[in-house]
Amino acid sequence: MKKDKTNLTGAHIREKRRALAQGRWKRRASAIAWYGLLAEVFFLPLSPGAATVALLVGIAGTALRFYVDKDFHFRHLRFDVPAVLFVAISALSVLSSPDRGFSFYNYYNLVGVYVLTYLLIGQNVREPWQMKSILRMACAAAVIVLLYGYYQFLFGIDISSMKWVDGDAFPELRKRVFSTWENPNILAGYLDIIICLAFGLFMKCRNRERRILLGAFMLAAAACLAMTYARGACLVIAVILAGYGALRDRRVLAACVVVIALLFAVDPMLYERITSVFTKVDTSTEMRLAFWESTVAMIQDHPFLGIGWGAYWMVYPEYDFYLQGANVLIVHAHNIYLNYMAEIGIPGAVAFFWFFFGTMVMALRTHFPEMPVRKLRGAFRWERLWTDWEESDILAGLSQGIGLAVLSVALNGLTDDLLFNIPSSMLLWMIAALAGVLSCMSPQKTAAEKKAGGNEFLARFRATAVQNAKEAKDKVQGKVEEKVHGMLYRETPVEPVGAAKAASDSKSAKTTAESSAPEPVKAADAPEAFEAPQKTLDPMDELAEEVRKALEQRKQEEEAAEAEAAAKETAAAPKGEVEAETPASEPEQKGADTAGSAEDAASPESDRPEQTEQTELTEEKAETAGKPEDGEKAEKKAEEKAEEKKEAKEADSHEENERDIKGDH
Repeated sequence: MKKDKTNLTGAHIREKRRALAQGRWKRRASAIAWYGLLAEVFFLPLSPGAATVALLVGIAGTALRFYVDKDFHFRHLRFDVPAVLFVAISALSVLSSPDRGFSFYNYYNLVGVYVLTYLLIGQNVREPWQMKSILRMACAAAVIVLLYGYYQFLFGIDISSMKWVDGDAFPELRKRVFSTWENPNILAGYLDIIICLAFGLFMKCRNRERRILLGAFMLAAAACLAMTYARGACLVIAVILAGYGALRDRRVLAACVVVIALLFAVDPMLYERITSVFTKVDTSTEMRLAFWESTVAMIQDHPFLGIGWGAYWMVYPEYDFYLQGANVLIVHAHNIYLNYMAEIGIPGAVAFFWFFFGTMVMALRTHFPEMPVRKLRGAFRWERLWTDWEESDILAGLSQGIGLAVLSVALNGLTDDLLFNIPSSMLLWMIAALAGVLSCMSPQKTAAEKKAGGNEFLARFRATAVQNAKEAKDKVQGKVEEKVHGMLYRETPVEPVGAAKAASDSKSAKTTAESSAPEPVKAADAPEAFEAPQKTLDPMDELAEEVRKALEQRKQEEEAAEAEAAAKETAAAPKGEVEAETPASEPEQKGADTAGSAEDAASPESDRPEQTEQTELTEEKAETAGKPEDGEKAEKKAEEKAEEKKEAKEADSHEENERDIKGDH
């Protein structure tokens, strides 16, 4: 039995160790995936190589998390189906490429990165506080991009690298900033996305200090956007913000007019550059029209699978209607709609734009009810702008900002292919995944709730808070009960084996006497001592010791009260009953019973019959003690039985002695 207990204990210990190890691996996998995600968000606009490495680390952590955490299940986002269709059709388009090896290499490097970014964000971001951390990383990276752009504008740029400046049309334009991006137009597209995100947060924020900070950030980003002199991006952001102001808030429209007038007044070249879209035709505009004509011809010849993923630069010379063999490499059509239809066919383009515009509409329609505003307490500190920011405001603002950001990419795509750039396309898939996550976080209201205007979001948060408080209370109560249980069942010193046996015999004898004695005698008995489990407990603190002492004092008082009550009952009992009782007092009787039990334990087997006879005689006397009229007869009968048993015993002893004598002879 002891061996079985040992085996069970060993199995329990092994199971506990296994559970602890599994918990540690769960935390490690979650940390790897989460910090890989944050690193990708931070390095994406700064270093594409570092962002790719962070992405791979995050995906490895996510895969490990799926393996070790059985509670971590795959989550389906709303637009997973068109995303899967786009990936599948893009893979099929590799078969129609003139260089399948290059197309496949380009496919798994680009589409693979898109898919992994989408999975990393969509599977690991599940709580509102994670959105706040992602915004912090994105904001820090954007500030670095802006500062570097200002540095380029103030201290100059190498003019030889300015291949995107038309010197004939704009002779005074000598520099266009591109910061950490490859091209001023790509930087402008990134700044449009950043301004849209900041604008969404600005409109949903209800705190004055945070609004001031977001407004200053948008002005700094708008100034850096003006330094790029990207006509399309500048017009796009102006149209989006002005349109929002005209439809939703006229103050936004007025602010846009003021900011645009201020930028035109500070930099007249910007005004000339923007108005050239409507007055002049430069070389860039002419080339774009030629590219679009060639691309339309490609689509007509390859409508289903296209010319192959990333094969535009290889096929373009066959459809060159403008350059006519000039030594110029044309890598995309400067239009995302025509470029996708040419490379992956019309079905693939439809799947992509289903995903693209579906994400935009979903983000704009995602609803987050307003929660009560928490005021900043104490002295103002900048970190409070993040720590005290209401989650409902962040989620609502981010959702609206993502919708406007995707709209800016869609409008910029009319004159340029921002998605040809790997970091830009990774950023698009990242914000698309965030839109899907926000849709999962948004509360779904029924028609009745919408009619009643019930705030399900607030109710959910309140219910969560109440549940957490209840769990914490139950946990504390459980600990208190455990301590009290330990105080009540505190360990007593272990007695020797002989003493333990004697105590056990004493207890059995006492039980027999109590069962045979009349009711008054039973009431006078002292309460039975409490058995303590043989288990070693940890030492208690001062509070526990005080509680234990109080409990012991209370127990002693109850025992004294019971003893006093028993003494009163004994004094009030009839004389015959008192005489029938044992003349020894209760403590003396207990001592005698204990001593007798100890002697029984130590005596040999031959002495047991005498003790049994005495016990039986005592029982017979006790049975007749309550009847005074039959007392003498009962005593005589008992004495006669005792004499008969004594004579029988002497006869048996005499026979045994005779047998022994005969055996000796």
